[in-house]
Amino acid sequence: MDMTLNDVSRPGRLAEPDEGISAEELALAARNHGMPLEALRYDVTPAGLHYLLIHYDIPYAEEESWRIAVDGLVDRPLTLDLAALRAMPSRTVRVTMECAGNGRARLLPRPVSQPWLVEAVGTAEWTGVPLRDVLAAAGVDPAAVEVVFTGADHGVERGVEQDYQRSLALDEALGEDVLLAYAMNGSSLLPQHGFPVRLVVPGWYGMAHVKWLRGITLTDRPFEGYQQAVAYRVRRDADDPGVPVTRIAPRALVAPPGFPDFMSRNRVVRPGPVLVEGRAWSGRAPVTSVEVSVDGGQTWSAADLEPDTGHRWAWRRFTYAWDAVPGSHLLTARAVDALGGEQPIDQAWNRGGFANNAVQQIPVACLH
Repeated sequence: MDMTLNDVSRPGRLAEPDEGISAEELALAARNHGMPLEALRYDVTPAGLHYLLIHYDIPYAEEESWRIAVDGLVDRPLTLDLAALRAMPSRTVRVTMECAGNGRARLLPRPVSQPWLVEAVGTAEWTGVPLRDVLAAAGVDPAAVEVVFTGADHGVERGVEQDYQRSLALDEALGEDVLLAYAMNGSSLLPQHGFPVRLVVPGWYGMAHVKWLRGITLTDRPFEGYQQAVAYRVRRDADDPGVPVTRIAPRALVAPPGFPDFMSRNRVVRPGPVLVEGRAWSGRAPVTSVEVSVDGGQTWSAADLEPDTGHRWAWRRFTYAWDAVPGSHLLTARAVDALGGEQPIDQAWNRGGFANNAVQQIPVACLH
C-alpha cells in the first residue's frame, strides 16, 4: 500500500531552524508519555509511571482467544495460548527499558518524531517464559540465523503499511533473560504495555521489545522489514545506510531536587544540605561509577553508587551530598560502564535522534 503523506507531518525529516513542535508531534506526545523524573526514586517503576511508546493503535486482545504461532525453520511448528505459556517454567527479570529516541527533542536540527526529552525510561519486573525454552520445544533448524517477531499492531509509516516487526540474531534470542512476558510488576500486562504477551530483550532499546506478540518465525537470512532496515538506524544523512540501533548507551538521570516552577520545571532548593539522587544504567556493561556536577560540567565529584543488587539489567541508585549555596546552579550527572562507555556533554547528532545519551541538565535556583 502506498500513501501520499504531507511532508510537514512526515517522520524522518528535520525541523526547520525556527520550526516549533507541530500538532502531529503534540498528538504523539499525548499518546506516548515519559516517566515523571521524581519516579526515579522507585527501585521498580509503577506500571502507570513507566514510559510508553505505541507506534500504531493498541490492539484489542482477549486472553482466551490469543495465540502465538512459532514457525519457519523449526522441526515442530507450535501454536501457543496463554494457558500453555503459563504452564511452562517462568522467570522474572528486572529490566530498565529506554526508548531509542530518548533525548531526540534536545537535538538541533530536531528530527521530527515523538519529541522526547530525557524521560522515556522505566524499570519493571517482567515475568514470562524464556524464549529459548519455547524455541527448544519447537526444535531449531540448523539453517536458522534470525528470529522474527510480529506484533498485532498495524499501521503506516513513511507510506509503508505494515505489522510492527523486529528480529534478533539467533544467538541474541537464546539469551537466558529474553522473555515472552505476560506479567509486569506481578500483575497481568496492561493493554498499553503489550497485553497479553510481549517480548522483553534486556539491555536493548525499547524498539526490540515487540508488544502484542502473535508470531515468532525463524529464518535463514537477515530480516529486512521496515523497522529493521529503514527505521532505528543511526545515520548522518538521508543517503547514509547507517548502523542499527541495538543496546542502551550508558546514562545517569537525577531525580530533580527541591520543588519545581510549574511551567519551566526549573527547580528551587533552600541553602544547606541537599541530597542529590538518581539512577544509572547501561545495556552494554554494568555501570561502574557516576559523577555529579553542580556547575554545568565544569567540575565533577564522585557520587556514591549503591552496591550491586544482582539485577544485571536494571538501573542502580546513586547519591551525592550537596551543600547548596544561594545562587543559580546547573545540576548534571554522568555514568561510566565497565566497557569505558561514558556519557558525553554534547551529543553527536544523528538524523533519527537515536541513542542520544548526552548528560541531563537541571537548572536549580538556591534561595537566599
